[in-house]
Amino acid sequence: MTVREDRTLRHDGAEGLYGVVHKPDFSLIVPYADGGFHLVEQYRYPVGARYWEFPQGTWEDRPDADPLALACGELAEETGLTAGTLTPLGHLYEAYGYCDQGFHVVLATDLTAGEPDLDDEEAGLVSRWFSEADVWQLIAGGRFKDAASVAALGLFQHYRATGG
Repeated sequence: MTVREDRTLRHDGAEGLYGVVHKPDFSLIVPYADGGFHLVEQYRYPVGARYWEFPQGTWEDRPDADPLALACGELAEETGLTAGTLTPLGHLYEAYGYCDQGFHVVLATDLTAGEPDLDDEEAGLVSRWFSEADVWQLIAGGRFKDAASVAALGLFQHYRATGG
């Protein structure tokens, strides 16, 4: 991650200063099976709390990794699941008001269970299946607050409504 400040020229001609965070893109996986989703819950240091979210991540040593390979690897690492089918749903930006990081939303289906392989930063991560109704209750109850995951849920609904 890098942080920089750029001198800018606004539309009205005034000079400004704009802070930009640069981070590599990540893959966010929507693991769907049996009318519900496999979610992960982990402690997120910046907000000092644990929340449910879709599995997601990047390979810092391979920032240019293929998004589907990355999705496959992160899914297996965090949940132990292997997907028989990976379907790209779209690319979004995490928070383009200050950061250039984007993410690839990938639907994972035809899932096979296995053992997770967590890295040190994921210690304490848990994975669990939730029905769709349960996920909406988690959102309403403030237990699922990751904006990228909520946006991915919207892409999933659009995909399903339009038949892919």
